[in-house]
Amino acid sequence: MADRVKTVLITQQDPGSDKNPYSELAKKYKLKIDYRPFIHVEGVESLDFRQQRVDVLEHTAVIFTSRNAVDHFFRLSRELRITIPDTMKYFCMSEAIAFYLQKYIQYRKRKIFYGNGKFNELMDSIKKHKSESFLLPCSDILKPSIPETLEKESIRFTKAMMYRTVCSDLSDLADVKYDMLVFFSPSDIESLFKNFPDFKQNTTRIAVFGPTTAQAVQDANLRIDVMAPNPKAPSMSMAIEQYIQEHK
Repeated sequence: MADRVKTVLITQQDPGSDKNPYSELAKKYKLKIDYRPFIHVEGVESLDFRQQRVDVLEHTAVIFTSRNAVDHFFRLSRELRITIPDTMKYFCMSEAIAFYLQKYIQYRKRKIFYGNGKFNELMDSIKKHKSESFLLPCSDILKPSIPETLEKESIRFTKAMMYRTVCSDLSDLADVKYDMLVFFSPSDIESLFKNFPDFKQNTTRIAVFGPTTAQAVQDANLRIDVMAPNPKAPSMSMAIEQYIQEHK
C-alpha cells in the first residue's frame, strides 16, 4: 500500500500567487506542491515562416485560440515588417484572449469578437462574417476539430504555423521523486519519456486532465490514479482532493 500523498508536481507554470485552488489544497492537507512545465513554446523563425508562403495581408480577419497565438502573430508581423491594417478583425476564443490584444493594438470592440472558451461558440461569430478571409495562427499541435469545423462551414481560412510546442529539459529532476505527477496534455507524457526513457511508475500516482491526455498515459502503459474532469470533480484540484479523501 502506497503512503499518503505528501508531494505533488504540477506540470504547469507556477500561478505566481497563493490565491489558487492548489495553494488551498496544500494548506488543507499539508502537501508540498511544486510547479514545473514539461513543455514550452518556441517561436517559428521568420525565415521558416516565409517558406510557408502565407501572405498575412491577404487576410481580413485573424482567429486567435491562445495568448501564444497573439504573441507570435505580432512578433512575426514585426520581424517581417508587416503593418497590420486598422480594418483587421479579430476573433478570439475567450474574453481573456480578446483583452490580451490590448498589449498590441488599440482595443476597439467593433473589430474584436470573442467566445466563451469553446471554439463552437466562437463559430457563431465567425459564421456571421463568412465573407472575410481568415488567418489561423497556430502551433505544430492544433486540434483537428478546429480546421474541420471551419471547413464544414465553408469558411475561407489559412493555417499559419507560428510557434511550436517543444519538450523542456528536466534533467535537474532526475533524482527528485514525487508522490503524484499531474499532467495536462499528451505532450507532457512525451516530455516525460524524452527526459526519462526508463521511467517506472511504481507507487507514483498519476493525475491526468482530459481524454487525450488519458489516452497518452494509457498508450505509455502507465496507470491513471486521478482523472479530471469527472462527475464529482470538474477541476483538477477537486479531483486531487477527492483522491486524497478517498485514500486517507
